[in-house]
Amino acid sequence: MTTPTTNPLVAPDFLLESAAARELYHDYAAGMPIMDYHCHLSPEQIATNHQFTSLTDVWLRGDHYKWRAMRANGIPESGITGSATDRQKHANWAATLPYTMRNPLYHWSHLELDRYFGISDLLGPDNADTIYDHVGNRLHEPKFRVRGLLEQMDVRIVCTTDDPTDSLEHHRALREEGYGIRVYPGFRPDKALAIDGAGYNDYIDRLADVADRDIDSYTDLLEVLIQRIDYFHALDGRVADHGLTRLYDVDYTEGELTQVFARRRSGKNVTPHEAQVFQTAVLIELGKAYHQRGWVQQFHLGAMRNNNSRILDTLGADAGVDSIGDYRQAPGLQRLLNTLDTTDQLAKTIVYNLNPADNAVLATMVANFNDGSVAGKMQYGAAWWFLDQLDGMEDQLNVLSNMGLLSRFVGMLTDSRSFLSFPRHEYFRRLLCNMIGNDIGRGMLPDDRPFIGKMIQDICYTNALNYFNFPK
Repeated sequence: MTTPTTNPLVAPDFLLESAAARELYHDYAAGMPIMDYHCHLSPEQIATNHQFTSLTDVWLRGDHYKWRAMRANGIPESGITGSATDRQKHANWAATLPYTMRNPLYHWSHLELDRYFGISDLLGPDNADTIYDHVGNRLHEPKFRVRGLLEQMDVRIVCTTDDPTDSLEHHRALREEGYGIRVYPGFRPDKALAIDGAGYNDYIDRLADVADRDIDSYTDLLEVLIQRIDYFHALDGRVADHGLTRLYDVDYTEGELTQVFARRRSGKNVTPHEAQVFQTAVLIELGKAYHQRGWVQQFHLGAMRNNNSRILDTLGADAGVDSIGDYRQAPGLQRLLNTLDTTDQLAKTIVYNLNPADNAVLATMVANFNDGSVAGKMQYGAAWWFLDQLDGMEDQLNVLSNMGLLSRFVGMLTDSRSFLSFPRHEYFRRLLCNMIGNDIGRGMLPDDRPFIGKMIQDICYTNALNYFNFPK
């Protein structure tokens, strides 16, 4: 494939199909700062202002989206995650990128090259070395260290994803330094819930060590998890996240929970039903703790993870072999939300869906539990993972608009491990403005630019700022 040498994709009016869309984006959306309330960025790299060594280091390392595409293009694993040099891995990605047309990676990658490094040419085999060397030279400049990359995109708030066993030492260091970009921890207790998972007892032992107390019973576990929630809270954590296949609609007793946990701690296996019971009960107790402390709870539902055991055994999790799962979502979500709502212990909640077949199901379910206490308390979250592309984001916005209040939406997030991923916010904003602008053009919305412009700004930033209400 011959690679074009100019880049029409990331021009000023990219994705903006009407005059109204262009005005909404350029006059209202483009200048809004970024609040990235859920990502997987490294707090250590922010605290140390990490300097990357190459374009591969900053762009490809850990990016399983790109790894997945490279495998599909026939690149052997040695040239993706294996023994190849950084230059060779970049060349393999450059050879792959032209074949990603109509995959979101095509747009994202060229936005990233342009917005950070001013590279407007389309990347391909012919210019791979030139671009690799150009970026490599620039990475030594202060604006291309980690903090400079965040500042270039006007990122104001970052919320990372952290295990209950994490020391949060880097969050503490950033707080003590008074670093201008606010970096908050996000509580992610998935491993404590996975009682049927391999290595569960080893994990509970680590959790006990961090808490400096034994965890011999189900009650002990809950007390330690609450202790860790308070530890996160003391370092300004105000959000929890749970990455789960689904929630469960199961009955249980306290005695059953005690027995299940004791049996697992003794080294015996638990049944699938017992694992479902355990997850359900722990989530309810955690949900009460989140509500008491004024936190936001998030649920990422529907991923079927680590499907390729060969790659899992070689590279571990998050290696690009996950997919959309086909699970029954509504009953378990209803049980959890209703149980907490019945006792007035339901925290602000965001639910992210991965299976597009469930979009309307989950959007209508979460909306059942708005209670008037705060605008947009129950959020049908942004298009996630395989759905954060043009069609997926449009579907999410349309379903939210039809089933709820788009104007109260807390907007986009990166959910990324890459410090070059923030143009995804721009991508979302352009798409949002284009949809609204087209509605104005068709006479479906009033041509009230100040009101609609403010609504756009709220969705881009202000709604999330008010919703999470992180300490300053």
